[in-house]
Amino acid sequence: MIDFLLKHADTNPVSYHMPGHKGMEIFRKYGYGDFLRRFVDCDVTEIPGADNLFQAEGIIKDVMERYAKLYDVKKSYLQINGTSGGIIASIMASVRPGRKLIMARNCHKSVFNALVLSGISPVYAQPEFLKEYGISGAVSVEEIERCLDENPDADAVILPSPNYYGICSDIEKIAKAVHSRDKVLIVDQAHGAHLKFFQKFGFGKGMPKSAEECGADIVIGSIHKTLASLTQSAILNLNSDRVDRYVLEDKLQMIESTSPSYIFMSFLEINADILEKHGERAIGEWREGLDWFYDELHKIPGLKIMKSDSMDPTKVNIDMGAYGIDGAALETMLMEYGIFSELYAGNVLMLMTGIGNTKEHFSRTIDALWDIASRNELYESASGESKYTAPKQGRLFAIPVHKEMIPLSEAAGRICASSIIPYPPGIPYVCPGEEITGEMIAYVKNLRDEGKKVIGINDIGYVTVGKNEEK
Repeated sequence: MIDFLLKHADTNPVSYHMPGHKGMEIFRKYGYGDFLRRFVDCDVTEIPGADNLFQAEGIIKDVMERYAKLYDVKKSYLQINGTSGGIIASIMASVRPGRKLIMARNCHKSVFNALVLSGISPVYAQPEFLKEYGISGAVSVEEIERCLDENPDADAVILPSPNYYGICSDIEKIAKAVHSRDKVLIVDQAHGAHLKFFQKFGFGKGMPKSAEECGADIVIGSIHKTLASLTQSAILNLNSDRVDRYVLEDKLQMIESTSPSYIFMSFLEINADILEKHGERAIGEWREGLDWFYDELHKIPGLKIMKSDSMDPTKVNIDMGAYGIDGAALETMLMEYGIFSELYAGNVLMLMTGIGNTKEHFSRTIDALWDIASRNELYESASGESKYTAPKQGRLFAIPVHKEMIPLSEAAGRICASSIIPYPPGIPYVCPGEEITGEMIAYVKNLRDEGKKVIGINDIGYVTVGKNEEK
């Protein structure tokens, strides 16, 4: 592992994947070189003076208060189990056992894990499907209202915004609909922890507002994905009194490690420090580089940029299908230039930019894309519609209590008891309580044959289903 990581770092790669810091440069730039040289010496536990994450009264409390001020919320909590831990704790604090949670069908797997852990029943809100690109889009307020009206015994609503590709739902309207029915709105803003600061520092033109600004009750953001902290560090923002903060704090200590990393928490403090002292410069340079990047991308013949209402432009979704190059092939081609992307679907390749990306990164990418275009034939008549075809949702039943493992090839007609999840993006194709279809089995087998990782299938090809299920 160490050999791999050091060899990769030595290639001077351009990173368009998480984490958002993109390497050492941003920390050196803003004066944290000494801590980087000595951070292993700072790997301690709760020694006197070091405070306690679950009863913060000193230095940890100070960092939490800084984040609450940065995001203009009632209270912020440091997360060292990633956004996933915060999502699970938020659901447990907002939904009573045996009740329902209205959730977008394209939620992250952590939401499904919370259902299983808490005995909560899901009600699925279907996001729009963008047929041209073969991906899920926004969740409409009308869809949320329908679910709320049909399920008055639901306690809360959760959805991702932005989703993996940067498409945001109208959180302001959804919040009003949820609150008018006296429910709680949780937003998985794992991919949008930066949105607040584009608006805050005056660079948010054409960008969606953050979920905090739009009135969500709880917002969980992966600082590590787009801002300047280490992988696995995040922030949970409590933005209203609809959730009892003491209950939330109790659930957090149940979910998070009892040995929280002071290294993770220190990098969260560094990120807060950068935003407080250098935020206007850092976010401004990011926006300037992005604007230049998009301008140059538009000049490449045949290259398409994914468009949708309420897009976060820090996720750059490009399509070179007109050259006969799908997303997987483009990812491989760019790696030859030392450029690494986040994920692809069909013809679309997603480049996840972050606060640590520089003008040099964008320039190297433009040069590589021009070179790729020059070496491939442009087909003027090529169809822009994605060939990506995800399986249709199966019939939904109660999440099985009694389970067994069987070969995937024999699972048609059985009820899924543990999510089947291509990773990335970590969104289940088959969720607990969903009937597994032959089409789903064929699709998952195809993914595995192509070498893609699929969580929920063990090393001998078995999946978990309900035992002697009753439909």
